[in-house]
Amino acid sequence: MDTLMTNDPRAVIEADRAHVWHHMVQHKPFETTDPRIYAEGKGLRLWDINGREHIDAVSGAVWTVNVGYGRESIANAVRDQLVKMNYYAAAAGNIPGARFAERLAEKMPGLTRTFYANSGSEANEKGFKIVRQIAHKHHGGRKHKILYRERDYHGTTIGCLSAGGQDERNAQYGPFAPGFVRVPHCLEYRAQPEYAGENYGVRVAEAIEEVILREGPDTVGALCLEPITAGGGAIVPPAGYWEKVQEICRKYNILLHIDEVVCGMGRTGKWFGYQQYGIQPDIVTMAKGVASGYAAISCCVTTEAVFEMFKDASDPMGYFRDISTFGGCASGPAAALENMRIIEDEGLCDNAAAMGDHLLTRLQEIKDRHRVVGDVRGLGLFAGAELVADGDTREPVAESQVGAVVADCLAQGVIIGAQNRSVPGFNNTLLFAPALIATKDDIDRITEAVDKALTKVFG
Repeated sequence: MDTLMTNDPRAVIEADRAHVWHHMVQHKPFETTDPRIYAEGKGLRLWDINGREHIDAVSGAVWTVNVGYGRESIANAVRDQLVKMNYYAAAAGNIPGARFAERLAEKMPGLTRTFYANSGSEANEKGFKIVRQIAHKHHGGRKHKILYRERDYHGTTIGCLSAGGQDERNAQYGPFAPGFVRVPHCLEYRAQPEYAGENYGVRVAEAIEEVILREGPDTVGALCLEPITAGGGAIVPPAGYWEKVQEICRKYNILLHIDEVVCGMGRTGKWFGYQQYGIQPDIVTMAKGVASGYAAISCCVTTEAVFEMFKDASDPMGYFRDISTFGGCASGPAAALENMRIIEDEGLCDNAAAMGDHLLTRLQEIKDRHRVVGDVRGLGLFAGAELVADGDTREPVAESQVGAVVADCLAQGVIIGAQNRSVPGFNNTLLFAPALIATKDDIDRITEAVDKALTKVFG
């Protein structure tokens, strides 16, 4: 590891312990153990502050660093843009913002307008506010309800948690905003009895229609879904699901909002996850891999038809009256443009598809050796392995055992993920999302560590 710091590592650790409030972490153990601090990264490799090397199988813990660490060309693009023109509020434009919006439109046929923000939560809030304003301006306030799916996650603001299908994420943060309505999940491994059996994908999609009819189609403005449920268990929708969802939305004039915060920018083997299914959304949100973590940027992208509903110069309240302070940062789209170039020039969508197949093959081999692995699922370089105490009843293993597998992999120098404060009683899925540059050797190293960890924890 090349040292980048003149600070004593011990002093940095103590400063962190005393002053940093980490995300999604219980700090009580830090009274006797050191917080984890990473100092450098290159490719899929990370070095902690003590110089220990790790292979990162989760792209920065939350599936963000799609093109890997240490990309000097992105850093240079950001530096050059900051020197030239760093910021002006997004009521006006900037050059990389215009160029990246144009490139997105090329990659997303049928979607033409990009609203910039700085996080996935904020991008989804913009989508929800678009739906609400359309309801008031064009439907007398009636079509304001937003449907969301059990197990899906759309962000951490109160508005996004109102559309949150993960009850442990939501716990202790209510009361939530009204007008958000849940629909059933689509995990076939844990199919609801009333929808199980042949054509499960179509049947569980029809369950969404049942909710629409119960609520009243004239009250429902949008359906917000992840193309693949991420933190809720790496759930790939079953055959027939997405086609039926699209049909239902069109039948009842409901906007389809696809949350691509995790799946976008090549993660599934195509530029966007929804493109795996041949559907045409009205709103698409994205963040994370848009700039691979080299700059803070998110986007809410819409069709021209949605955009046109806000063009009414006769109404002083008719335009989309929203703002994102850091949506005006020019460094975000500058980083995103270079990130997109890398994905194109290095063929990383194709690599994600090929290495994703290799990852699923290796995980299936592990399933064949370990009875504790009940289900393996995924698409591209996003995959999960659900752990069960009993293969027949599918009873989940204890969360402490899942944590022990993750910890043992970390001790081997491999960082994997797992469901964390997600679905009560079902935080039992190991999660994998290595950078799109992953090789077969990388995948083999990751899965070998998992194999060893499962043997150690479960025998």
